[in-house]
Amino acid sequence: MSDELSGATLAAVTAIVDRALDEDAPWGDATSEAAIPAGATATARIVSRVDGVLAGGLALELAFTRVDPTLVVERHLADGDPLTPGAVVATITGPARGILRGERVALNLAQRLSGVATLTRRYVDAVAGAASASGEPVRLVDTRKTTPGLRVLEKAAVRAGGGHNHRFSLSDAVMLKDNHLAVLMAEGLDLTQAIRAVRSRIPHTMHLEVEVDRLDQLPAVIAADPDTIMLDNFALDDLRAGVALIAGRAIVEASGGVSLDSVRAIAETGVDVISVGALTHSAPALDLGLDIEITPGSGGDAGGAR
Repeated sequence: MSDELSGATLAAVTAIVDRALDEDAPWGDATSEAAIPAGATATARIVSRVDGVLAGGLALELAFTRVDPTLVVERHLADGDPLTPGAVVATITGPARGILRGERVALNLAQRLSGVATLTRRYVDAVAGAASASGEPVRLVDTRKTTPGLRVLEKAAVRAGGGHNHRFSLSDAVMLKDNHLAVLMAEGLDLTQAIRAVRSRIPHTMHLEVEVDRLDQLPAVIAADPDTIMLDNFALDDLRAGVALIAGRAIVEASGGVSLDSVRAIAETGVDVISVGALTHSAPALDLGLDIEITPGSGGDAGGAR
């Protein structure tokens, strides 16, 4: 098993796969058990039907080996590798019933995650060469807008596509958004005081990010010394003005309404980071298929799986 899911433990991915397998066959695979001889063996290939970027290789492998540990999965491509029509992603050999039981879960996860990686790569390519005001490459990151239960895999898929991860969960960093600030300021604090009050309550090692939606908020936010300032749904001219006002005193993140059509222009305003919810909440599944051949003489006939 490879370690391409850095930051994702084997236990976490195994738990996701096990839940999916239990959902798909809670009392076994009635069709295969009735139609496929117990001794039949087969060779199956996971094949890409389209161009794209692969992700989810570990989940794909586990979808078969958790069904039947005697299945042998040979992965020919790694997460992040390019896909072309006809490319063989993996070969699975062993009991035919096990292959057919694991097929749908394996494809569902690999198609979903490869879709995320493929869309991410398109965004990354769109901003290639763009630099922030500090001269560093603009970083393309995801958000918490992930499929419930699949975050560890979807964020790994973003990395496979060449993107980066924002905070993984609410526990990882402090991000003050408009609703948080409204509650704090209702207690009689001004904006700078509200942010400083939060800073005083968190460990010195914890990152503090503040969202702003108007240029006139920036002086008060800058005065509170946050680590990152998010410019939310800013027009391009306002993004440029925000970058100039912040002047390197915080990481500048652009967010809101980012699309493939707009991301390059946003990157050229000088921001450091662009966060894109669409990477995970709007990525279409990539077309992968499974082609199976029953081993002659093992008790079954050749055919295609659906």
